Amino acid sequence: MTLVKSGEEVALEKLTTTNDPITRDTLLDGRVTLFQPKDGYRAAIDPVLLAAAVPARDGQRVLDLGTGTGAAALCLAARVSGASVTGLELQAEAARLAIMSAQENGLAGRVEVLRGDLLAPPRELVPGSFDHVMANPPFQSADHGHPPPEDTKAAAHVEGAAGLEDWIGAAIKFVRPKGGVTLVHRADRLDSLLAAMQGRLGEIVIFPLWPVAGRAAKRVLVQGRKGIATPPTLAAGLVLHETGGSYTEEADAVLLRGEALNL
Repeated sequence: MTLVKSGEEVALEKLTTTNDPITRDTLLDGRVTLFQPKDGYRAAIDPVLLAAAVPARDGQRVLDLGTGTGAAALCLAARVSGASVTGLELQAEAARLAIMSAQENGLAGRVEVLRGDLLAPPRELVPGSFDHVMANPPFQSADHGHPPPEDTKAAAHVEGAAGLEDWIGAAIKFVRPKGGVTLVHRADRLDSLLAAMQGRLGEIVIFPLWPVAGRAAKRVLVQGRKGIATPPTLAAGLVLHETGGSYTEEADAVLLRGEALNL
């Protein structure tokens, strides 16, 4: 797999014809196969970094809220061979593709995908039953700008009935006491993230994702633990690109070699 040097996207290997509405792509240098729509929302590096940041161990259960086509869930399952991941997805087609991808990767026994709404979750999801919850919520609030014209892009990028507080509330609801919640989001919404976590998560780590050394971060990983009172910390973060545009060695370790990202 090669990496795009602009737009902060993983260049996914195209294995189908241009007439096929679904592409069969790869992540983690070919270790993960991902089916996704040719048009509409397609996985970039955010879900790969999100999965790398979750400190899951063998035997633990992870919930991926808004799993989409399953990129984060599959990357985490590929890295932690003894962990099980449940994805919750509202859009039927995205959930179908995530299930297909889990089967293609031989992970159907450890990656489960449920169709449902986090505002009215399926009864299979038991509150407090997951060791970790991860999420890549829509970046834009419902009243911000103009949504993308394509439905799947709009759903992925712009909040619907569930706002950011609802996403964080759902994550806290389903994680066990002292379990971890990890999110990737826009840096300019950090205040909203922290406000929604106030008094509910502790030991919060703010981990900036710097596009290039010396430039402002556009994305942040934020991780906290339920029922912990330890104050937040600001981590050094990760520089994604060299000045020439290539990915840094540290970014390559995560995006290509599938290594963990220690927050």
